Amino acid sequence: MSEDVYVRLREFMDSLPAGYPSTPTGVELKILRKLYSPEEAELTMQLTRQPEEAASVAARLGRSEAELAPRLEDLALKGLIFRTRDGDKRLYRAFQFVVGIYEFQIERMDREFCELFEEYMPYIGLAMASVKTAQMRVIPLESAIADIPAVADYDRIRNLVKEQELIAVGDCICRKEQELLGHKCDKPRDLCFSFGEFARFMLDNAAGRQIGQEETFRLLDVAENAGLILRPTNSAKIDAVCCCCTCCCGGLKTIKHLNHPANYVLSNYQAVIDPDSCTSCKLCAERCQMAAIEEGADTYGIIDGRCIGCGLCVASCPTSAIAMVEKAGVEAPPRDFHETIDRIRVERGVA
Repeated sequence: MSEDVYVRLREFMDSLPAGYPSTPTGVELKILRKLYSPEEAELTMQLTRQPEEAASVAARLGRSEAELAPRLEDLALKGLIFRTRDGDKRLYRAFQFVVGIYEFQIERMDREFCELFEEYMPYIGLAMASVKTAQMRVIPLESAIADIPAVADYDRIRNLVKEQELIAVGDCICRKEQELLGHKCDKPRDLCFSFGEFARFMLDNAAGRQIGQEETFRLLDVAENAGLILRPTNSAKIDAVCCCCTCCCGGLKTIKHLNHPANYVLSNYQAVIDPDSCTSCKLCAERCQMAAIEEGADTYGIIDGRCIGCGLCVASCPTSAIAMVEKAGVEAPPRDFHETIDRIRVERGVA
């Protein structure tokens, strides 16, 4: 019976927007057994994608609110469901595994969890790649597009931050995971930003600290100086921004080894090098995390299909020989992350 509940929970998680595919090894069930007790699994499957107060859940299930409310709050504190607020009211909902439950485990993860997730990553990655709408995208560093007036607000990190009232920052789960696995990265770890209801969730769970806009801008400068890639949620109003490196980020370190990484990253910009201004100092090639720049006979150049539009090379060029140019056919992102995952739900054909 205990094993059956995890099979059913796996199916339930797979019915959520981003999916939770089965594997030949059953590693996905090992993850669920580690995270959920059988009772927690059963209660999670009674929730919906729509936020509900404990009283509403209790009434729907024919149970006592006094008994159910602390259990729902405990699930939220463990990062196994999502909690939002409406004034003083707390509302609970089932939430997808990635982006979602996995990231919410930042304070609970141990080496075993990291090993299980590493084994599962190729399968969840294939599921995410099977739909048109991406959950995350890449935008250029602010300094790389500072002199381009036509850049849309949704591609300017500072404009995106200026729209936010509640901001939290915490550890990067990817770099923490790699450290637990014995592969510590030298990049700063306290650079994972969340906003709005996601920030409130992380703060309520003591998984981050609240900061203001000016502190956010300062930390974004730290990220740029460290050579990190900006990956916000794929939405015009961002809910999170990851500052990523290709040695730790699960998605980026995978695509770096492909011939055309740009095909697997949503980005509106790419770099171009002016050969007349390039002095072949090779700083751009050293700075690029995608190995997208190579030395030619007389100058450095961008390798076709490798640039993901992060702008790290632009910020490092002493002669301003590199510029970001907008790709053809650029489309505005979804309004917010809820619309993003709703598009994914439709594309996957789940209710």
